[in-house]
Amino acid sequence: MLKVHHLNNSRSQRILWLLEELGTPYEIVHYTRMSPVPLAPPELKAVHPLGKSPVITDGDKTIAESGAIVEYLIDTYGDGRLKPAPASSDYWKYVEWMHYGEGSAMLPLLLALYTAMLGEAGAALKPRVDSEIANNLAYMENALGTRPFFVGNDLTGADIQLLFVLEAAGARLEPYPNLGKYRARMQDRAAYRRGIEKGGPYALMSR
Repeated sequence: MLKVHHLNNSRSQRILWLLEELGTPYEIVHYTRMSPVPLAPPELKAVHPLGKSPVITDGDKTIAESGAIVEYLIDTYGDGRLKPAPASSDYWKYVEWMHYGEGSAMLPLLLALYTAMLGEAGAALKPRVDSEIANNLAYMENALGTRPFFVGNDLTGADIQLLFVLEAAGARLEPYPNLGKYRARMQDRAAYRRGIEKGGPYALMSR
């Protein structure tokens, strides 16, 4: 059976959401972050050399990286759902958003996390990091507008990827009403809620 190697408070929660949207049977293998530094436990290295989550195993396949997992699951189990047809006008916009979440949007949010840990030592970087976060959120706000989804008229893998960014942004979304409403709508989806129930407590559930 398809297995999701699921680390609490991590990107692997988006994989559970996707699988609930697809209605694909799966098994969760739970891992808990260490304390006091919330790193992934060493047991994950037995699944994938990087020791990170998400990772899925499906038969003889082991796949890491959120975007790769989302693409694999949609292509393998989606029956044409959750992505535009390759010949459609939305297809390459979908591909762009699929890569944007981790390729551009998450980096400044991670830098904000790390520089905050440094305290005064990271203070000089804070204005630049904050500026980059605002630049990305403004871009997403304007691109989404009042539409229900980032691409087309239905949920796609791009939404699965991008919601984690908006959850990680937390209260920074307050100046961006379109993104705030979108985040709330996605978190109110029945499949999203089922994924939370199965995945366990999720501190990134910004509301």
